[in-house]
Formats: sequence, structure tokens, C-alpha cells
Amino acid sequence: MALFIHRAERTDLLADGLGALLSDPLDDPFAEELVIVPAKGIERWLSQRLSHVLGRASGDDGVCAGIAFRNPRSLIAELLGIDNGADDPWAPDAMVWPLLEVIDASCTEAWCKPLATHLGHFETGEEKELRQGRRYAVARRLAGLFASYARQRPQLLIDWETGVDGEVPSDLGWQPPLWRALLDKVAADPPHVRHAKTVAMLEESPTDLPQRLSLFGHTRLPSTEIELLRALSTHHDLHLWLPHPSDRLWSSLRGVHGQIPRREDTSHREVDHPLLATLGRDLRELQRSLPADTHTDEYLPGPARPDTLLGWLQSDITANAVRPKGRVHNASDRSVQVHSCHGAARQIDVLREVLLGLLADDPTLEPRDILVMCPDIETYAPLIVAGFGLGDMIKGVHPAHQLRVKLADRALTQTNPLLGVASQLLALAGGRATSSEVLNLAHAAPVRARFGFTDDDLEDITRWVRQANIRWGFDQEHRRPFGVDFVQNTWRFGIDRVLAGVAMSDDSRTWIDTTLPLDDVSSNRVELAGKLAEYVARLQRVAESLTGARPLKAWLGALTDGIGLLTDVGDDDAWQISQLQREFGDVLNSAGSRADTLLRLPDIRALLQRHLAGRPTRANFRTGTLTVCTMVPMRSVPHRVVCLVGLDDGVFPRRGIIDGDDALARDPMTGERDIRSEDRQLLLDAINAATETLVITYTGANEYSGLERPPAVPLAELLDTLDLTTEHPVREDVVVKHPLQPFDTRNVVPGGLIPEQPFTFDPSALRAARARAGERAERPSFISGPLPAPPAEDVALADLLGFFRDPVKGFFRALEFTLPWEVDGVEDAMPVDIDALEEWTVGERMLQDMLGGMDPREARDLEWRRGTLPPGQLGWRTAKNICDQSALIADTARPYRSAEPRALDVDIDVGGGRRVTGTVSPIYGDRLVSATYSKLDGRHLLQPWIRLLALFAHAPSREWTAVSIGRPKRGTTPRVEVMGRPSSSSAVELLADLVAMYDEGRREPLPLPVKTSFAWADAVHGHRDPERNATYRWRTDNYPGEDAEPAYQLAFGKAWVKDLVARGLDTYACRLWLPMLRALQ
Repeated sequence: MALFIHRAERTDLLADGLGALLSDPLDDPFAEELVIVPAKGIERWLSQRLSHVLGRASGDDGVCAGIAFRNPRSLIAELLGIDNGADDPWAPDAMVWPLLEVIDASCTEAWCKPLATHLGHFETGEEKELRQGRRYAVARRLAGLFASYARQRPQLLIDWETGVDGEVPSDLGWQPPLWRALLDKVAADPPHVRHAKTVAMLEESPTDLPQRLSLFGHTRLPSTEIELLRALSTHHDLHLWLPHPSDRLWSSLRGVHGQIPRREDTSHREVDHPLLATLGRDLRELQRSLPADTHTDEYLPGPARPDTLLGWLQSDITANAVRPKGRVHNASDRSVQVHSCHGAARQIDVLREVLLGLLADDPTLEPRDILVMCPDIETYAPLIVAGFGLGDMIKGVHPAHQLRVKLADRALTQTNPLLGVASQLLALAGGRATSSEVLNLAHAAPVRARFGFTDDDLEDITRWVRQANIRWGFDQEHRRPFGVDFVQNTWRFGIDRVLAGVAMSDDSRTWIDTTLPLDDVSSNRVELAGKLAEYVARLQRVAESLTGARPLKAWLGALTDGIGLLTDVGDDDAWQISQLQREFGDVLNSAGSRADTLLRLPDIRALLQRHLAGRPTRANFRTGTLTVCTMVPMRSVPHRVVCLVGLDDGVFPRRGIIDGDDALARDPMTGERDIRSEDRQLLLDAINAATETLVITYTGANEYSGLERPPAVPLAELLDTLDLTTEHPVREDVVVKHPLQPFDTRNVVPGGLIPEQPFTFDPSALRAARARAGERAERPSFISGPLPAPPAEDVALADLLGFFRDPVKGFFRALEFTLPWEVDGVEDAMPVDIDALEEWTVGERMLQDMLGGMDPREARDLEWRRGTLPPGQLGWRTAKNICDQSALIADTARPYRSAEPRALDVDIDVGGGRRVTGTVSPIYGDRLVSATYSKLDGRHLLQPWIRLLALFAHAPSREWTAVSIGRPKRGTTPRVEVMGRPSSSSAVELLADLVAMYDEGRREPLPLPVKTSFAWADAVHGHRDPERNATYRWRTDNYPGEDAEPAYQLAFGKAWVKDLVARGLDTYACRLWLPMLRALQ
């Protein structure tokens, strides 16, 4: 029996060789062949490939049967005598539990002081609690380090066990005694002892494994596994099927063997091709780690490479040489494409167009021939889901939605909504329970199902949360550990307001203790208010159950109970419950008898975050659809098209932050794992796996600032190598720098981005680009002309007043057209200050309360109960200033309101068979009195002016007046304006003119922006420059002007004051405002 090495440039050649080997059956017809594969994706591909070779009579209609595919860990576990890899006491997930016990017991030892200090053993209070929350995370990391030592450098642990600490750095001096203490705690042979016994046993006699075994597609193997395989080959035929890009490089390094310090490795000097030198270190180190006495070392030659840039690159890699002579790149050769984009979303946009172009150019190309790999699958997964495969749901959109896509390697928290809820609960527990966190959890599908929340319900709940000023904290007790002892802005505070609003309104000015009713709870939303209260109460109960220190079983039980309280799934989704129970069971089983070890919330977060991370699943690979996965599972599987998405600088290769506690990293040996080198090897594998086209996208410019960003270093090295592959640099042909927007003209013009043809297949992008490239026309008006005149009906005074609050918006209200107002979100931070609008809202409410007879202090306390003011001393000064100013205005208004208020019904004939009817109130004697917290200007005078006209028109003999009181532009003394009898025309005539403007304003938008039109009329009245005065109010400069109002933009577009004048601003402004200004006394 012997060790056989088979090498090839591509894994399809290796698969064919393996198929030829397996075609020769074993002596035992019932024995299974055993093939060890590094990843699930390779397993699926290999089984499909072999089915075209094995068991066929003719053609390629064979079958892959009688073959057991396993991963290396399961084989090693069987060789080591472990029935189940999860039962290995030296596996990191199992080792962590006795290691926790050792750490807890050793914190008083002198050697353990650095570790004890890090874990807060010598601290007290909150700092101790905070540091001890690291226990599991630290122990799991150390367990991983010890397992790495055992796999990669077992001699280190052998020395530590015998008391020879060797040249351990002084800052790591606590590791050898910690390892020895762990050995005393675990009742099993140490991993190095178990390994030595297994090697001796394998060399001595055969195992129950098949006579012939194959390891397929590996590019790195730890030294201990190589020793086991060498020993296994003593009595078994062991075939290593290794993808290696260059037979010439292998041959030049054939005499190099043995593990040495990496700094002493000079094998790179034998490398002539740049990519083999910079990307292929893992393969070189694997070669020198393999035994020198193999039975055969077979090279399986591949077919000739195509005469393309990719083919030239791959053939140079195979030859371990750069051979540009005679090669002239044709710009139409798109075998290697690198696309520089503005951010992740644009990368997916570009990927869609590239794939559609490839499919359109080659009718034989199918989605299953394309592989998309992404280093950061979780970032790109939502974008891919949105960009592909929605053809069954939406019609007439991008043709890429007809491509079916299968995502692999997703985290369980993303694929199982219940596990996602578990992750959210762990993040929320121990935290502040902010409004956004609690609302986000309520949007989760299982939570919605439990409480029956609809989309409308969640919108109403969000509005209640905003209006009730809920920010964070379940209640006052929950906030206390954060050093905040106020009930305001908590969930208890806000929910009480919602529930009180079911029975009472805010207008009643009554409250219960600190609870002021919320005024926006209608009678048909009573049930929803109850659901919200139940949801928050249950969530608080769950959060309180996920605190303190308790055993693992209690943690998982509390989390399971909490999920049961908050979620529900239908029969079709019952698998989610089963998977959750299975995953939690696996976690519990890994702890074994030590599941009673006390853990804290951060420990559980770290434990489950690792356990629920992304993992490859066999079912999502090679299903006939477009496969999207991480770089690992399909890295060396040949595809006609290989796409690498997201090769951004800082993302790829993974950040190799050296663990300061890793003894191996201080002086690494060849063959030991380095994740950055591993990622580089993955890129080299991907380059060789592309048989026709290699597509790479990366973020080459910031999507907000446009600032250029460099590609990832390995990608830059690839581009440099491509420049050397031909006689002339090809970077300008290979790299496509995409514009920010998909509707940019370059995307749709043939030759704009790629030779001879347009880049995009998106019809909407084409239409947008045509519109963008055409002559920039004036923005069409919202309506092409005046609407038909409405019936000449009587006018309600209330409708007239409502229209003239803002005549432009009045037009849209008449159409029942909803303006695109900005959606208000919720705030998580407690108010520590309030802006001008919030100040006005608070001040206006205080003022109206005081005018209603409320004491200023009581009015101020009412605002405390609303939660609008900053709590405690933070809001004291603000509240006092607002209250004092409101009190000044109220005191100024009271003398004018001394008479008993009354109401007067009016019915006024304004001619043409039209009447204005309504009620004017309150009237104090012969006086209308209005008070506002606003700084008094024309907007606040117009409403009382119209009501005053109604009084004069109804009873012209009375000397009516209208008094308006508000804040001054400067200072604190309230400003008072008094209006009397109109001087220029009769009140009926003026009312008739207002009705005429009202009729016109319902047919088309009148050029009457409130502030701008008043500024124009005020300047005319004062004999000043009206255009200059109006421009100051209209144009946005340092502060927003009225030209930024959405309603005005919709009505007038990007207009200047002169454009409004052309529409009649000057005329309408004088008609509306001058009579009022002349009536001021």
C-alpha cells in the first residue's frame, strides 16, 4: 500500500482522473469508496461530475453510487477513535467548558495574574461585571489557540506538558501552566498523545476503512493530518488529488521538504510568475509538508488554453513564466473583466448587466455555468435578492429578474426568522431597549404573526411611539443601572399614555399621576393599543429573564421560552422551530456535563454568535440556477464564467489581525494557517477555475463623495500581472470605470463602456438616459391648465380660512392629493435640548393652557408629562424660558379677553348668488383676540383678518377690532397688532374677492407662497423694493427659503421670484395682503 499524488491545473481534470480510478472497482463489491472533500460545494459538483463517468453504458448517462463523501474532520475523528467529531473533548467547542473551570479556579495563582486581570478578578462593581462578561469569549479563543497548537505544532504542547516551557515569550508565560491545569481537568489523552498512539496504530495494522481512499481538492493540510495520512497509507492506498496550477513550479520545488520557520523559507525564489509568488504560498508550503517518499507523483496534463487574455494568463501560470512576446490584446477580448464601481449596490447593478451580456453573446451559456463568489456574502445578499430572480413577482422590469439565483453560506440568523429573533433578543437584553430596537423586533415576521400586527398597525404604533416621546428603557427601574432615574421617555411612560388615551383625550387636561393621555388613540384602535401593551410587557419579561449569571441550560431555556412568548409560526414554517431546537441542543451537547457552568449575557452572545454564523450547505450548490456563495466552498470548481464580487480594499483579503496570545504567530512555521495567505490562494484558485471568462467587481470610488479608492492589493497585483502578460499594458482595456448612476449615457451608448455595444440591458435605464441626454426642457407644470370651474356654491367660512392658511397647499387639498412629506422616524436618544420647531410646539401648548386658565407651573408640568422636555435639570432652563415667555403673552392677552366670550353665526351675501356662512368665535365684546407663541408676522394676522371681515360684513355698524399677540422679533416684550375697519373697500367686497381667489386657487395653484407674498405686499405698503424683499423670503441661502417647500416645488418647479411675478405674484399679493396692512392701527 502507498501514498499516491495526482496533480492537475484544474479540478475537472482531477475529477476525470478520480473517475478513471473508481471505474476499477474494489475487491469487495459491497465496499464503499471513500472520498474526502474540503467543502460541501465541491462534494455536490464532484458527485455530479462522476455521474457522467461512472456506471454508464454509453454517452454520459451514468450514476454516482457506492461512494461516501466525507469532510477531513470526520475522517480524522474516526482515525482518532472518536465516534462523533462533536464528542471530541479537545475540539474547541468542547474544550472551552473545562477551560472555563480552570480559569475560574486559577485566578488566584501568580502565573494567572495577566489573565485574571483581563477578566476583572481584581476589580469590583460594574467594572468587574463588565470584564467577567468576557469569560466565555476569552476561553473559547484560548481553546481555539490550543486546538491550533495541537493540529499545527504539537511539539509545543508536548514540551509544556513535561514542564519545558521553552522560548515562550514572557507575556505568554501563563499559557503553559494553563495548559497543564487543563490536562488535569480533562479525563482523556491529550491531543498529542492521542495523535501519537493513532499514528503508531495505523502504521502497525490496517483499519476498517476501505482499501482505497481519496482526498480531493485540498490546498492546505495541517502537519498532524499529513502524518495521519502518511501512516494510513501504510496499509491502505491513499490518493491525494491536488489542484496545482504549475507542474513546472512543482518540479522545481520537488526536493524541498520539511517544516521550517516561515521567515527562512526561500521557495519563492524559485517562482518566476508574479501571481504564483504572491498568491500561491499555501500551495508551496503544502508541497514541502508532504512526505518525500510517495509511491507516485502523477501530473495530469490539461488541454490547450484558449487564445485569450485569460488563456494567456493561465498558461503563463502553468509555465511559471511571463511570456508576453507576440501577444497583442484585442480590446474586444472580454475574457478578463474588472469593473470599478461606486459601492456595493452598483457592483450588483454592473454584475447583472455583465451576466446578461455574456448570456446574450453565447446561447450555449446557461446560469449553471456561472459561479458568483463574494467574500462578504451577508452584505451583498440583500442586494442580490433585490436584483435577481423577482420575475414571478414583478413584471416589465430588468431582464435579470428572469435569472433564478441560489444563495449559499448564509448565517442561520438570516435564513431562520426564529433564530433571527433569538439574535435580536440577545442584543436587546442587557441594553437600553431603544425605540428603534423594540420596533424593529416587532417587524420580525414571527413576532407579527404572534400579535397580529399588520403594516397599518406598525405604522400606527410607530406614530404613537413618536407622539408619546418614547426613547429608551422599559421603565424607571430598568434605566437605573445606566445612571438615569427618570420615568419620562420610557416604554412604561409611553404605553401608559397610549392606554390612558383610550379613555381620555389630551384636550381634557387631566392626568393620572405622571400619565397624560395620548390624544391620537381612536376608538377603532383600542385593540391595537392592548396588543402593543402586551407585546412590550412580554418583551420586558423576556429581557429581564436574560440577565444575571446562570448555567447554560437555564440560558437556553429562558431564550426558548422568550421566543415562545413573542413569536408564532404557521404549519408551513414549523421547520424553524425544529431547527432552533436542534441548534440549541447541539450547543447544550457540546457542553456535556459542564453545562452547569455559570455564564453571563455577553458569554451567551459570543457563544451563539459563533454557532449561528454562516456555514455551507450542500443543497444550495449546483442546483441548475445561478449560484452565489462565499469564496471557500466552490473555489477550485471549474465554471465557464467565474465572478468575484466585492474585492474591495480592506475587505479582501480578510484583515489578518494577529492574535497577541497566539504563540504560533510570533514565529510561524511553513504550513501553519494564515488567513490572508489563504484568501490569496482562494483568488488564485478562482482565476484558474474560470474556463472562459473571469469577472471581478470592486468599489473603486466612494458612492457619496466620488473619491477614488484603490482595488484590493491582490487585485492590483493581478492587474499588474495582466500588463506584463502582453506586449503592451492592457489595464485600460480590462478595467471598466463605471459611472455612479445606471442611467448615465455611457451605459446605453455602443462603445461607451465596452467595445461595439451598449453595456446595459435595462429598458428603464435607456429611457432615463434618453431623457437625460435630450435638451433640458422646462419642468412641466403640475397641471397643463386650469381645472374646470367648481360649482358656484356657498362657501363655508372654515373652508375659506383653511384655504388661506396656505393657498398653494389648499389647491392640493382640494384635489385630495397627498404631498410627499418627509416621513418622521423615531428617536432613540433622550431629549437633552429642543430645536426651534419643538420649542414652538411646547410654547404654543403652554400658552393655550394658560389662556384656558391653567397656572403656568401646571402648564409646565403638563409638558413634563408629555416627555417633550429634557428630563431633570437638563430641561429646567428651557422649560422656564418657554414658560416665562408664554406667561408674558398670556398676561398681555388677558386684558383684551376680559369680556365673556361668545360666538356669532354669520351668513353673508357676496354676490353672484354666493354666500359665506359659518361661525366666528370667540368674540370678546367687539373684539377678536388671537395669541400665538410664534414671532408675529403676516401669516398670523391673515386668519383673524378674514374673521374680522366676516364680522364687518355681517354687522357693519359695529366697530369690530382684531387683536393679535405674539413674540417679537427681538427681546421678550410681546408684540401686539390691532386691525380695524377696512379702509379701501367694504368688507363684503373684500370677502367677495377672497372667494374669487378661493375659486381660482382650487382650479390651479395661485402664486401665493405665504411668506414671499406677504413680503412683497409689505414692501409695497412701505414703499420699499418688493422683489428684493420677496427674494429674501423665497430663495434658499444660508437658511431654507420657501423655494425648498415640496408643495411649492411641485406647483412651480425651480422658480425664481421673477417667475412667480410672471404668474401674477404681484397682483395676488396686493389683493390678499394690502387691505389687511392698511387696516392695521
